Amino acid sequence: MELELRLFATFREAVGQKTITREYPDSVRVGEVLVALEDEFEDLNGQLLDEEGEIQPQLNVLKNGKEVLHLDGLDETFAVGDRLSLFPPVAGG
Repeated sequence: MELELRLFATFREAVGQKTITREYPDSVRVGEVLVALEDEFEDLNGQLLDEEGEIQPQLNVLKNGKEVLHLDGLDETFAVGDRLSLFPPVAGG
């Protein structure tokens, strides 16, 4: 299945573009996609998942605009046409 991935702010810089598409097995889960992204892009390594394999604090991971933590978290699966958006923590004042 083809999955559209949207990356924002520093994640966009790490990947070199705002939107990428990747092929995954039909049963792929959010956690597996995040691991694959960290493996593919060196600058994302450790930015998406913490040492326990959980989503980094303050990181927003949205499936079709809905926070995955309010769905099935890392076990959330995808259907054809879904997209995953990643927003890094924002700091400022």
